[in-house]
Amino acid sequence: MNRWRTSLTERISYGLSDAADNLVFQMMTTYLLFFYTDVFGLTASEVAVLFVVARVADVFESLIIGVMIDNTHSKWGKSRPFFLWYAFPYVIFAILTFVTPNFLPHSGKLVWAYVTYLALGFLYTAVNLPITSILPTMTDNEQETTLLGVIRQFFGSSVQIIVGTFTIPLVALFGRGDQQKGFLGTIILFGIISLALILNTFFHVRERFTDKTISHQPVKSVWNMLKQNKPWMVISVVIFLYWLTTSIKNQTTIYYFKYVIKDENLVSWANGFTFTALIGVVAIYFVSAKLGKKNTMLLGIVTGFIGQVIISIGAYTEHIPTIFTGVFINSIGNGFIIGLVSIMIADTIRYGTSMGIQAEGVLASTDDFGVNLGLGLGGLITAGSLDVSGYSSNQAQSANAISAINLNYALIPLALYVIMFLVLLLYNETKINTAIKKNTN
Repeated sequence: MNRWRTSLTERISYGLSDAADNLVFQMMTTYLLFFYTDVFGLTASEVAVLFVVARVADVFESLIIGVMIDNTHSKWGKSRPFFLWYAFPYVIFAILTFVTPNFLPHSGKLVWAYVTYLALGFLYTAVNLPITSILPTMTDNEQETTLLGVIRQFFGSSVQIIVGTFTIPLVALFGRGDQQKGFLGTIILFGIISLALILNTFFHVRERFTDKTISHQPVKSVWNMLKQNKPWMVISVVIFLYWLTTSIKNQTTIYYFKYVIKDENLVSWANGFTFTALIGVVAIYFVSAKLGKKNTMLLGIVTGFIGQVIISIGAYTEHIPTIFTGVFINSIGNGFIIGLVSIMIADTIRYGTSMGIQAEGVLASTDDFGVNLGLGLGGLITAGSLDVSGYSSNQAQSANAISAINLNYALIPLALYVIMFLVLLLYNETKINTAIKKNTN
């Protein structure tokens, strides 16, 4: 049986789709909480509520977009047209989210934040979810799927590092002392690049392996398949736990260096050490061939945990080299975890196909569902703990506020890695691989 091999152009274009989304997404996950509290002018409690409302909305939006994909009939396929339809509004609302409307009273600014951020959440899902849902339709070759997933995450992680490292310097460059102008200039730059990359993906990727006899099934049939797709349930929880961990730690990083170390310029250095995620991402292709995907992800979780232990020691001793060492090791583990997510979701989609239901939209929605739920709860935990601790922006912080910052940056992620490991043990890789091979032979 011939297996499709995608071209180099298609592989790169597919990978650049995640780079495009991460230009905006990493601004949201790493700097938006800080932007709202220290630049835009909202209180920590207001941001906590906003994040919860937004993420609850996004949870439903993920399923809605998934159903929309599964019910899309177009000459371009089911997933591919979403890149074309939603790229421009996505970038527009990304820019509007980082606009500070000083002409409005505080209540008006709060409404502005709600409207722009909620819209951005929906549009992010509309351009991001298709990246996952289109993967199993591009090729039916398992090694090719893994390679495409690795390429995707390589570009995504690269941009994550770029945004984490260069955002603060770009804000300083564009703002020249005015962070409102600085953040706006930075997101405009990132937004223009993102638009070009999303459209490039639309023009160069193709959907080839869609079984039209089972690709548009009733919601009830899809739901019955989901209840039997236990590997999908397990990986969904793992995705949620990973993004909960990432959200809490990333959003606290700038607070830690600004208020504990008292040098926010070190944020760029700390984020620069996350380049080692690329080591984990690239290694997936080789390690998973020997250990399998589940064991490779378990290895990533253990590595991430060890790195987080070192980060915690450095955080509480305020020893910068120790923190950077921990970030270095932790990021390798994170590269394994996040790099395998879309690949393992593709496997659960094919597992669903073996049951007679090809619902890549709904099954892929678990990725954005986990991201949104993790970010929402992470934002609530971070912003809520800061508010309860008595945090006050741009001032010396109390001992309680410093304790809350340290807790979020160091200890909470440690506990979440342990839970993540235990949940992934429930993933039955042998069962899913047997069903997929039986269905394709």
